[in-house]
Amino acid sequence: MAPYRAGRRAGAGRGGRAGARGVGVAARGALIEGGGPPLTGVDLDSREEVWTDLAPKLYAQALAGQWDPAKAVDWEAGGDLPEEVERAVVQVMTYLVENEQTALAVPAQFLGRIHPHYREVVQFLAVQVADEARHVEVFTRRALLRGEEMGVSGAGGRASLQTLLEEPEFSLASFLLSVLGEGTFLSLLSHLERHGPDPVTRQVSRLALQDEARHVAFGQGHLEHRVACDPSLRGRLRAAMERRHQALQDTAGLAPDVFDALVILTAGDWTPTAIGRGWERVQRLQAEMDEGRQRRLVRLGFPAQEAADLSALHTRNFM
Repeated sequence: MAPYRAGRRAGAGRGGRAGARGVGVAARGALIEGGGPPLTGVDLDSREEVWTDLAPKLYAQALAGQWDPAKAVDWEAGGDLPEEVERAVVQVMTYLVENEQTALAVPAQFLGRIHPHYREVVQFLAVQVADEARHVEVFTRRALLRGEEMGVSGAGGRASLQTLLEEPEFSLASFLLSVLGEGTFLSLLSHLERHGPDPVTRQVSRLALQDEARHVAFGQGHLEHRVACDPSLRGRLRAAMERRHQALQDTAGLAPDVFDALVILTAGDWTPTAIGRGWERVQRLQAEMDEGRQRRLVRLGFPAQEAADLSALHTRNFM
């Protein structure tokens, strides 16, 4: 080796053998010369804080599962719905848009804080942000498909979503958003896929559901990794749920406009018999949401009764 090269490489080390600290933006595995500038603004730089062994697999699945709204949805499918039902669809889509905008913003806030050494996590979250942007697009497009104006945005719902935007810790934000909120939305999107009154509503719900299942899997995997490293984290997860519940106890939760619209959408008709059927199905949906939250909490090591108690604290706004 030329002497000048040997001098430059004195003290150099392979990135990845001693973790992320001190390697800057160097590629993992690169031979890193000493003396480079520190990487500022990146405070999530330990494996325990960000990792799940599922990250590489989920990133590959996310790339393979990308879809084009212009091609994946038949925007011309279906005929006109009764006026009351179409308005209900518009209201539910309006609600979905503001929730998806929040689900986009939360992971985006952490992208620049995670050390690029953990590139699979950064890559997955970047695709998650792209997923949510696509969901905002298709739900907005469905809302406006028949020329209606957007529906009502409830103050209580926005207050609930604001608590997600204000959570500064990655693991707690992943817990509240992905494990609980998006986990609950898996049930909602599955319900809309089954009971949507028109093909376009069913199609956009199915496509979003596929993406959201990956987001939940990543959040669940990350939290299971963290709890295995530090079982005391469960206490902080519990405290985060209780703190959010306390902050929202004076809000209305799910806006009446959204609940009523969900019943009418599910009914598919304005007759008393259909409305009764829709109401019963929405009650079953809420029970399914609760059961799903409890299952995910038990997987994190919470005893069954504690999981049931904590699930009951989850915001009535679903997300």
